Amino acid sequence: MTDSGKTQRSDGEQGQGQERERAGSQGRGDSQGRVDARGPGDPARRSSAGPVLTKQRQGAPAPPDWQQWQPQRSEPPRWLTEIQPRTAAPIRVATLWSVLASALLSALLLGDGLGLNLLIVAVPAALAAYFAAETAGRRPRVWTLAWAFGGIALLAVPVLRDAGLPTFLAIVSALALGSLALHGCRTWPGVVFGPLGLLGSLGPGTLWGWRGLRARAGGARGRVMPVVRAVAVAAVLLIVFGTLFANADAAFADLLGQLSPDVSVGDGPWRFVLFAIGLVGALGAAHTAAAPLRWDRITVTPGRARGRMEWALPLIVLNLLFAAFIAIQLAVLFGGYDKVLRETGLTYAEYARQGFWQLLWATLLVLLVIGLARRWAPRDGAGDATLVRAVLGVLCVLTLVVVAAALRRMDLYVDAYGLTRLRVSVAAMELWLGVVIVLILVAGAVGGRWLPRAVAASAGAAVLAYGLISPDALVAERNVQRYERSHKIDIQYFQELSADAAPALDRLPEPLRSCALAGIARNLGDASEPWYATSWSERRAREIVATLGVDASSTCYGLGRQLDRP
Repeated sequence: MTDSGKTQRSDGEQGQGQERERAGSQGRGDSQGRVDARGPGDPARRSSAGPVLTKQRQGAPAPPDWQQWQPQRSEPPRWLTEIQPRTAAPIRVATLWSVLASALLSALLLGDGLGLNLLIVAVPAALAAYFAAETAGRRPRVWTLAWAFGGIALLAVPVLRDAGLPTFLAIVSALALGSLALHGCRTWPGVVFGPLGLLGSLGPGTLWGWRGLRARAGGARGRVMPVVRAVAVAAVLLIVFGTLFANADAAFADLLGQLSPDVSVGDGPWRFVLFAIGLVGALGAAHTAAAPLRWDRITVTPGRARGRMEWALPLIVLNLLFAAFIAIQLAVLFGGYDKVLRETGLTYAEYARQGFWQLLWATLLVLLVIGLARRWAPRDGAGDATLVRAVLGVLCVLTLVVVAAALRRMDLYVDAYGLTRLRVSVAAMELWLGVVIVLILVAGAVGGRWLPRAVAASAGAAVLAYGLISPDALVAERNVQRYERSHKIDIQYFQELSADAAPALDRLPEPLRSCALAGIARNLGDASEPWYATSWSERRAREIVATLGVDASSTCYGLGRQLDRP
């Protein structure tokens, strides 16, 4: 039994040793490149191959990491990603023709001045934007139409008035309202940044138009060439027969000269620049209509809500200060200015001049205070909402009284010194600020989702009224009336006014009339300016000067009374 057990153990040990030798020989064979008969999923193969591969990787040099030397590209801000427009639909043929018409009209008409030509150029540009928006599936809404018609109305100011500042403000405001119409903004970020969004579409719009033109040029040659030939033949016929008829009749030649633009070879570079401006501008407007920047996606998070005491106490103190100032103003109004002037030692004119600018700044700062107060207002239920409406509502009402006091100071100022352009402008600004405060007051009572667009619309309406009234015409009218009452007038100041002031100045007696109209007569320029670049005020001033004439021999030095012009 013992021998047999030893024999069995020796046989088992001998078998185990043979198995280890086979395993070792197979492992050595693997290291020498012999094929392993085991499958790829065998655990023994994975365990034997792993150390060999690891050893080979450790011996090889690591490749250089070139990425660590590359500049790291930072991610754009989230709001910039959110406002990006969708891809614009391919430009249609009607849009391309409208853009081309706008560019040609810009080159032909805008080089002679500003007037009706701005409206003429704007019509095909607006059609290009309409066609592009229709292709993109956008439909006009009520506010879109309001912005569009407001912009067109503002372009009527250069047609009617000659003054520089109202014309400039009207053109800038028309572009801003047109951009709002193209973007369709509703929120405060949209209304603030929407008027500037058209500038960002000039480059993409040009590329968009070029790609659309190239895509249609290949397959549309059969349709385009007949149109080109027809236009060329029509132009030749107009030139030939127009020249013959102009030489045959002087009246027809005069009419033809007034209607047709005066284009010379020397104006070629300038006309080309105007063509490029019209082309890029119309393409930018069309691209904006097809794929506008989505400014309304910018979210303005409210500030951290403050406690009632921390928020309300400063505003209540400010309301009490406003109330005390208004009480003193009412006491002065009913008690008369004589007592105030005696106690302060100021003259009537100095008292009138003293307060207007301070009250104007107070009105502007109140708007800032209201905006910050709304940002940090308490928002813990109906009680906090009532407190916010009450405190800010009282502040708005008191500010309206301050606006009325500022305008009263301006009226005193004008009585003492007369009316100037600057006084008209700042008074108009104060009036518009009063309208904005009224809108804020109404929004606090009924809700304010409409407030951003209402403020923008009130600004456009204010610029339109400012241009149609014309500060130069108002200045001349008020100062002529003042001369008729007190025989005080500043003749030298009238030399700076535009043609809008001519009808009022024509009522002055000679030699004041000739001295007042001398500056306007010098600035009228050549009477042969084209009809589309001449305002109605300028034509009327030419008629006034031509009817009674201006006596150039009049001695104007020392006439009237030189008044203070701050």
